[in-house]
Amino acid sequence: MRLPSPLIEGRLLRRYKRFFADIELADGSVVTAHTPNTGSMLQCAVSGHRVLISPADNPSRKLRFTLELIEVNSHWVDTHTHRTNRVVEEGLRQGWIAELAGFGVTPEFRYHDSRIDFLLENESERVLVEVKNVTLCCQPKVACFPDAVTSRGQKHLRELLRAKEEGFRAVIFFLVQRAEAAAFTPADAIDPDYGRLLREVTAAGVEALAYKSVVTPEENRVGERIPVLL
Repeated sequence: MRLPSPLIEGRLLRRYKRFFADIELADGSVVTAHTPNTGSMLQCAVSGHRVLISPADNPSRKLRFTLELIEVNSHWVDTHTHRTNRVVEEGLRQGWIAELAGFGVTPEFRYHDSRIDFLLENESERVLVEVKNVTLCCQPKVACFPDAVTSRGQKHLRELLRAKEEGFRAVIFFLVQRAEAAAFTPADAIDPDYGRLLREVTAAGVEALAYKSVVTPEENRVGERIPVLL
């Protein structure tokens, strides 16, 4: 999907209170940008990293700018978690995700007392897909999730297992934003309970897929599949 335009280059000074980032622009001025990411942004929210921010169209918005991309190891990383599902939805509708091609797509599907990111349907099958945004590498070429302890992420895994037991096909989908990654694995050193649960639910039939995104200052789209190492 296309990213906002124009994007303005700067340098990250600091990220604080989760949703704020101070950015130094080329002229030396400093602006505060909204940071749409609730995770730790480990390896990304590092002082000195090059960033791209977008100006807001709404003049009444409290913060005029939004943090869009951060450069890590010479590659752009999309830390804007609100965009993740839209990137995956485009991939689903365009048939770029081979294992999930050929389905009708319903976002934000109500499942019991929760919402699952996508319901996919065709004449013979119903698939529930929960999406996670991956911006961390635990090894030089191995991406991992989560970047902080996530009780919410564990809840989603349990919901997918329940869906599998109720006759759905269930998929946990990791969108990996790190271009250097050649594989994905759970971040056991950060949240061992998530890693344990991911292995349990996949052993019980929940599918784990990891695809890299292709991120440029112009767009973010689904790219190639990489192996999930459990």
